[in-house]
Amino acid sequence: MKLVVCAQGPGLDAPVDPRFGRCECFVVVDSDTEEWQSHPNPARGSAGGAGVRAAQMVVDLGADAVVTGNIGPNALQILQAAGVKVYAARQGTVSDIVRQWRDNQLPPDDATVPPHSGGGLGWQRGKGGRMQGRDS
Repeated sequence: MKLVVCAQGPGLDAPVDPRFGRCECFVVVDSDTEEWQSHPNPARGSAGGAGVRAAQMVVDLGADAVVTGNIGPNALQILQAAGVKVYAARQGTVSDIVRQWRDNQLPPDDATVPPHSGGGLGWQRGKGGRMQGRDS
């Protein structure tokens, strides 16, 4: 079974990243062989749609489950449609998370942030529906 952990860096000693769409990388751990690989998250610097792009990457990696701190409803919907289970963890290392997952200590996760909360470059809807920067 493939478990994907959102991490602040590569490897099993990396701290968990509480962000899904903008995490630094995904650490993929095979629970049967204990082999792992780290993959940089190309959606991390996206101006928008980071959660959706990250969710598609996790699906493409063949994940059976993902562990993250926060996830939006759009990303969650993509993962659930692909049959990827989502679990919550906001602290510890990847290694800690894998151990907790094996011991059934991680709670299932629902969307924890509203759509578009990643913000990317800080854009938001202004009056009249036009896009404005924070300094506008």
